Amino acid sequence: MPSVLVLDPLSDEGLALLEAAEGVTYEVRTGLSGDALKKSLNEFDGAICRSGVKITPESLEGNTRLKAIVRAGVGTDNIDKKAATRAGIVVMNTPAGNTVSTAEQTIALLLAMSRNVAPAYQSLIEGRWDRKKFMGTQVSGKTLGIVGLGRIGMAVATRAKALEMNLIGYDPFMSAEHADKFGIELVENVADMLPRLDYLTVHTPLTDETRGLIGPEQVAALKPGARLVNCARGGIYDEAALVEGLKSGKLGGVALDVFPEEPCTENPLFGMDGVVCTPHLGASTEEAQNQVAVEAVELLTAYLMTGAIRCAVNVAALDPKTLAALKGYIDVAHRLGRLCEGLLPSGIESCRLTYRGELADKETKILASAFAAGLLERAMGEEVNLINAESLLTERGIQLVTESCSTQGAFRASMSVEVAGGGKSHTLIGTLLGQDMPRLVSIDGYRLEAFLDGTMLVFTHKDVPGIIGAIGIALGEGGVNIAQMAVGRDKPGGDAIGVLNVDGDISDSALSAVRAHKAISSATVVQLPAAGTLPHWLG
Repeated sequence: MPSVLVLDPLSDEGLALLEAAEGVTYEVRTGLSGDALKKSLNEFDGAICRSGVKITPESLEGNTRLKAIVRAGVGTDNIDKKAATRAGIVVMNTPAGNTVSTAEQTIALLLAMSRNVAPAYQSLIEGRWDRKKFMGTQVSGKTLGIVGLGRIGMAVATRAKALEMNLIGYDPFMSAEHADKFGIELVENVADMLPRLDYLTVHTPLTDETRGLIGPEQVAALKPGARLVNCARGGIYDEAALVEGLKSGKLGGVALDVFPEEPCTENPLFGMDGVVCTPHLGASTEEAQNQVAVEAVELLTAYLMTGAIRCAVNVAALDPKTLAALKGYIDVAHRLGRLCEGLLPSGIESCRLTYRGELADKETKILASAFAAGLLERAMGEEVNLINAESLLTERGIQLVTESCSTQGAFRASMSVEVAGGGKSHTLIGTLLGQDMPRLVSIDGYRLEAFLDGTMLVFTHKDVPGIIGAIGIALGEGGVNIAQMAVGRDKPGGDAIGVLNVDGDISDSALSAVRAHKAISSATVVQLPAAGTLPHWLG
């Protein structure tokens, strides 16, 4: 009989569902850490937690019993997923449970900031009646910019539309056509929306790309009097830039529910005019807590009783025979997805995958999922793997079409991918040499053979003498060593494309030097996994 360990306080609804689960027993043990946590985890088949407990590699060391951990919530930072994977433990989360509550918190802060709700109430507490002092602004007719159009971003858009706001959005993985269905004008980058906004809200993960997304330069580009909201992750806004923006009068207001370091009880923004802040209350509603608890119980009991896996963040449900037969091509598909994301980083509308030769008769759905995971993983706020990748594509209105052709072509098996969006497209063909050597054998119709790993420089140029030498000098002066080179052309002296694999990173100055060559029309740096490195859900 499967047993479940509840590690953090769970709502009554969640516990009642566990109580009613036929053939499942459970215990509640909260506040565990160290050896007590390690011992308890090895006594149960599944565990449910929230953010209170920290499941570390030490917690799972030597564990031979635990099969799954479910986080009642979205974030799984408190669970060491690599250690769980090594121990054969599935980690799942409940990504939809907090959506509505967080979206409502965003709208609540937006309105409270606009109508000076907090300081006006404080004035009454202090015995003052200052109606003139707290003149506000209505949101109807104003323009709201939304960065990140996932579940929460779209929920905010729906509610803002009901308030008769105009919507501008940015999401590199949503098509303009799909956004238009929701009344959102999609832009190619964040900078394009800033001068047009009255309000800005962000709903993205905190990554190297989004940290400090709004800093001094971006604040300067905003319309005077713009107001900013953040219910996503602390650090996306540069708080020092917000302080200066408020002092100068450039910003009309700031509303924050999240901070770089939490708990946060001291902050230069606290007490400033036009600021309203709350202590990370986005998911703090009875409904949200009930929903994530119920979802967590349903996910865990379904897995323990039937083996069904949903919302997994670290592994995929793979048949061992299928994995053994397709592992190399799963790696190829994943790397092609990463390469497509680097070559066409925003506005992707459609993807077409074609399997040729021996691949045509295989279980190719897993290859489509691997490609989608590679395409999305650098931009998503939640873990992307073989289970959720295709659904995440669909949510962003990206069409994914697959087809098979038994004709071998130049290789016994190959996979071609075509991505299109914003009037641009790229077509790539990949194959596998031996058992574990992914290769790019065609790009936009140019035949070549390039390694699909590490730092890649992809450049288009005229087939004239001196190109390779000039690039070698530019990279050499930047301290970059060329590891491998491949060139494809249509005819001598015509158009050509080159792919260089290099050691280390290519600096902006080195890339600028390459692009400055008169015969080079474009140059793009793409970062792929190192040779032999598999995604954690495959390794």
